[in-house]
Amino acid sequence: MKCPIDGTALVIAERSGVEIDYCPQCRGVWLDRGELDKIIERSATYAAPPPPPPAAQERISGQTTGYGDTGFGKKKKRGGFLEDLFDF
Repeated sequence: MKCPIDGTALVIAERSGVEIDYCPQCRGVWLDRGELDKIIERSATYAAPPPPPPAAQERISGQTTGYGDTGFGKKKKRGGFLEDLFDF
């Protein structure tokens, strides 16, 4: 198949049991019938990580002390199912 945008030959990649047609030139993604349903089913079963615990420096009144509010030391958020699926 050819890309409807720029006419480049589409590349087929299989990710998590789903065949994805994508254009290496414009990076457009096309799905065949039923593939979107498979992606939705698999993303629904993907468990989201639990929310982080409240900050240790937070006062009872809800105000913060200012310490630790800089963002340093925060872990990078783990990518989800769709990030793994569309990582070409």
